[in-house]
Amino acid sequence: MRKFMTVALLALAGLAHAETSAAKRELVAKVLQLQQPAIEMAARALAERPAAMLMQQAGLALQTRVAAEKREAIGKEIQADVKKYVEEAVPLVRERAVKLAPSTIGVMLEEKFSEEELKQLIAIIESPVNRKFTQMSGEMQKSLVDKLVADTQSAMDPKIKALEQVIVKRLGLPAPTAAAGKVANPPAKTPAK
Repeated sequence: MRKFMTVALLALAGLAHAETSAAKRELVAKVLQLQQPAIEMAARALAERPAAMLMQQAGLALQTRVAAEKREAIGKEIQADVKKYVEEAVPLVRERAVKLAPSTIGVMLEEKFSEEELKQLIAIIESPVNRKFTQMSGEMQKSLVDKLVADTQSAMDPKIKALEQVIVKRLGLPAPTAAAGKVANPPAKTPAK
């Protein structure tokens, strides 16, 4: 009889643990659902990073290696190529990120957070104050960056020009002319949606 009671208690304990795990998995799924926009934004940034680097390199090459009369046309062609890449790459990477989130982020949440902590986390994420703060984050970042650029531009421009000259010299390229050395300000980034 005692063995039967022990086995029954162990079975009940295992059942209770399984129910807790199912409840915890539901909470983790809820956190992942709430965080999906951030996961998608991270995927977008990852997919766009190579394109941004290539655009920067192309911009420099256009200024130094392409005849002035051809720059605009070639620049537009490159922009179209980059746009096509982004339109193809972003959805692919975004879809994979959303699919991988449960096996990466989800596993970490299950391991590091209790059910109560997950409930608290969900409450924080869903709170109106957090939503307001999140919506303002792009505006706050832009405000800081705009002020930072204005505040440091006079100190940074000579350093950037000196670095550019050192790199050009190391590469054995001809020194840029005054007109070619001026790179137009990049267009303002639009916030990711």
